[in-house]
Amino acid sequence: MLEELELRDLGPIETATIDPAPSMTAITGETGAGKSMLLNALRMISGAPADTRRVAPGASQAWAQGIFLIDAQGTLKTMLDDAGIDVDDDELFLSRTIPARGRSRAVLSGKTVPRAVQADIAAQLVTIHGQADQLRLASTARQRAFLDRYARNGDLRATFAKAYNEYENVCERLHKLNSQEASMRQQADYLKDSIERINRVNPKEGELDELLERRDRIEHATQIASGVERALADLDPSQFEEASESVGVTQLIANAAQALRSIQTSGTFAQLADRLDAASADIDDIVFSLSRQLDEDVQSGDLDVINERIHELNELTGRWGPKLSDVIAWRDQAMIDVEDLDASPEQVRKLEEERDARHRETLTAARDLSKSRARAARSLCKRVKSELAQLAMAGAQLDIVVNERQGDDALDSTGVDTIEFLFTPFPGSQPLPMGTSASGGELSRLMLALELCASDVPVQSAASDHGQSDERRQRMTFIFDEVDAGVGGKAAVELGRRLAQLAQHEQVIVVTHLPQVASWASRQYVVGKETQGNSTHTSVHEVSGDDRVREIARMLAGSESETSLDHARELLEQSVLEQEP
Repeated sequence: MLEELELRDLGPIETATIDPAPSMTAITGETGAGKSMLLNALRMISGAPADTRRVAPGASQAWAQGIFLIDAQGTLKTMLDDAGIDVDDDELFLSRTIPARGRSRAVLSGKTVPRAVQADIAAQLVTIHGQADQLRLASTARQRAFLDRYARNGDLRATFAKAYNEYENVCERLHKLNSQEASMRQQADYLKDSIERINRVNPKEGELDELLERRDRIEHATQIASGVERALADLDPSQFEEASESVGVTQLIANAAQALRSIQTSGTFAQLADRLDAASADIDDIVFSLSRQLDEDVQSGDLDVINERIHELNELTGRWGPKLSDVIAWRDQAMIDVEDLDASPEQVRKLEEERDARHRETLTAARDLSKSRARAARSLCKRVKSELAQLAMAGAQLDIVVNERQGDDALDSTGVDTIEFLFTPFPGSQPLPMGTSASGGELSRLMLALELCASDVPVQSAASDHGQSDERRQRMTFIFDEVDAGVGGKAAVELGRRLAQLAQHEQVIVVTHLPQVASWASRQYVVGKETQGNSTHTSVHEVSGDDRVREIARMLAGSESETSLDHARELLEQSVLEQEP
């Protein structure tokens, strides 16, 4: 709901501020006074394309700001969150600056945003019905949404949306699987060949390190044997027949230990003898290990076999390594992956069966939704025709065509039907799509009739997974321009009454030249020209009490005679809706 509209340097208006009533507000004034500038200000903050011609002569820029009282829930909250807009005290500030030269600037609650973002958010708050504005229900999507709102299709839409999303998910998975089938076969073949190659080599954990050590021994066998023999000859000559009479280290240590134990004077020598015995035991162990090295049969012919094996293992580590353990781990995982890839045909069949089942469920939900739309269309057309008859459009009618699509492509995210609003403005004319079949005034009254029919219908949340919400949407601000074109007398009174009825549920701002319409407003603003010396200024001010009576009298008779004043008072007194029980 619009709490305040402020503008500066827009056309002939230097500055103006209006505080619309929560219900109905009338904007009046003489022709050419500048009432259209208030509409232009609303278009500016609603994200309309910038028009530098609207900047006041001599001014550097035009500026407008609207303050809206909002209930940031549902779609509006999501949009604000996506735009990074924080709302304080449930007030949203929409402002727009259009310079005389350069680019315009859109601001939401202090944050600069793209004009398209401002337009999307403003569309949740304000709707302008006028000849210069794109018709709100001209698009098929908006017509469908309006019909669903009137039909209270929240539960059916939620059921269908859930079924359709699940169906789309299965279709996407199946498409992905089918599109990847060829590459999956290639991957499976690669894995199988790799597993076969690794198994043919049959690597063992730690085998490569052992082979490298063994090759090193073979390549240095002579050097190793010579060194071992010299070491053994010094440690224990008894290992060799030709040196059996020589005394080795072990014998010398044993002799030394025996000599120490022969000393009887102190226990210290016995301890040293024990240490020599321990050293002798270590040396014996070393001798035993060296002797085993000489006993190993190392043949030079083994080197070719070992090198060939090392080459095979290196090829494996070079492709699936870097370590042999990595190769073995990769093979084990590849064997699991091959099983999954080989199972893909079965997975495709299961997904195809699931897709067909989801399609049947979704189609049933879509047809239920379509039947509800068709019933609502018949009811809405009947009510709109009755309303139009009261708005000086007897014989005009709205036809809403709901046709179920056929064929494989019948189902989409909106359901299974096409919806079209066709308008016949007078008897004998051809029904034509809305927006091309009537004048601005006729279209405005048609929109008024539609909004009246839908104004008492709560909006069910289609976003809910369960579709249980009956919460009303954000209260809309409706701007009507030219709605009174070609209307007079009793029809003008009925037009005002119906605007006031709509204002019981929505905020209504109407630009009018008819006193029978303005008298129904809870608040009235007058746009007028004031001449000061050689300059003319346009002012906007609220009228109430006697000032409002005089304005209504001026609209009635062009003067403030006693007769017109009395008529104005009578009209204001009569323009009151009966209280609903």
